[in-house]
Amino acid sequence: MAEMHLKNGSQPPINQTKKKKMNKGSYDCEKNEGREGRCFVRFKCSLIHTIQNVLRQRPGWIEVKDDGEWDFNWCLVAWISEHFDHTYMEEHVRINHFRNHYELTRKNLLVKNLKRYRKSLEREVGNTEALRCDFFPCTFVLPSEYHLFVEEFKRGPGSTWIMKPAAKSKGKGIFLFRKLKDIMDWKKDGTFLDDQRDAAQVENYVAQRYIENPYLINGKKFDLRVYVLVTSFAPLKAWLSRDGFARFSHTRFSLMSIDDKYMHLTNVAVQKKSPDYDPEKGCKWQIQQLRRYLTAKHGREKVETLFREMDNIFIRSLQSVQKIMINDKHCFELYGYDILLDQNLKPWLIEVNASPSYAASSQEDYDMKCRMLEDTLNVVDMEGRLTGKEKRVGGYDLMWNDGPVYREDTSPETFDTSCFTANTHLGCVNDRENQLYQLPKPFRGRKRM
Repeated sequence: MAEMHLKNGSQPPINQTKKKKMNKGSYDCEKNEGREGRCFVRFKCSLIHTIQNVLRQRPGWIEVKDDGEWDFNWCLVAWISEHFDHTYMEEHVRINHFRNHYELTRKNLLVKNLKRYRKSLEREVGNTEALRCDFFPCTFVLPSEYHLFVEEFKRGPGSTWIMKPAAKSKGKGIFLFRKLKDIMDWKKDGTFLDDQRDAAQVENYVAQRYIENPYLINGKKFDLRVYVLVTSFAPLKAWLSRDGFARFSHTRFSLMSIDDKYMHLTNVAVQKKSPDYDPEKGCKWQIQQLRRYLTAKHGREKVETLFREMDNIFIRSLQSVQKIMINDKHCFELYGYDILLDQNLKPWLIEVNASPSYAASSQEDYDMKCRMLEDTLNVVDMEGRLTGKEKRVGGYDLMWNDGPVYREDTSPETFDTSCFTANTHLGCVNDRENQLYQLPKPFRGRKRM
């Protein structure tokens, strides 16, 4: 019989004739005469489509509704602020957000934390180290930094800027501008007013210098969606998915028109409303396809440098919030990073998403997201299959474990530490089935806590 351990290491009493009602958050186990014991993970899911399908199809996982007791909760971020502090969780319980996840995913807080981190590096280590944080465009938070923004804006007349709401997604509220008049008109429309003294009433925006020389494929702009899974901030433990995708615009890029959102915004929520959008073709490339394209055009060395620089973005951004994140052993976070490449193959961090969309735009996109979500559950490991020493689980590679994780064929003595490449294989072959086959079967033997 598979045995379960409670928080104090003892085993729960089991009624031989009927299922005993368990305490909050404990595993659901039942034993009948002549039958082998079975163990289940009870889950709740606030989302639909892909993640719900993955959870429902996972062997040994049972969905609970409404106020049912659960062991695993894939919830909306709103649930965290409303219920987290009022919910008792036993040792094994897991939930898919950290309490203050917004420190990395709200656009205004992201830039605030990155700026602070860069200044601390400059002060404590030196300019060389601080320059490795030069991966996000010049950005100001409005209205609080409006006057600083105006000073910077006037230094480069005619340049293009992009305005984004700090807490919205899917391209909502975003527009490009080249004249301060556009901002003044925007202020008069009531988006923020100088006489609004209550900060809670003011919607924060970020004004960001627009990348005017994006890398184009067939004349079209694109950005990358990359998945980073964090299972702890103290110490920092982060996994990088081998899968991801590039999102393309449907209109050829030009700076002659800054009002065409189908040209400048790559969000699928925006692009699918384009008049010439083809739902069969979608607007995505798998990241493996993009890596092959770039390698064929620019050579392996340049592309490997590009991907090392993206590794640096992931780690530095996580380190920028590491000290202020409220770490909790019950929490994990699957971040969706948005990266833009310029013509020089320099990657720029655009934003980080706490709730990246799992809706699929094609069968290929659905299959990729299912694999990625399945392996997210494999890393979180509710079933106790892992030893804790793994460098790879399915399509995830451990890139940071309280320090860089090196590949099997790399030693710290020979490794180039100018960027945090470590044990990462983004855009490489994802032979996850072979790796997963080596793991023990779920609920086999004793549940590891």
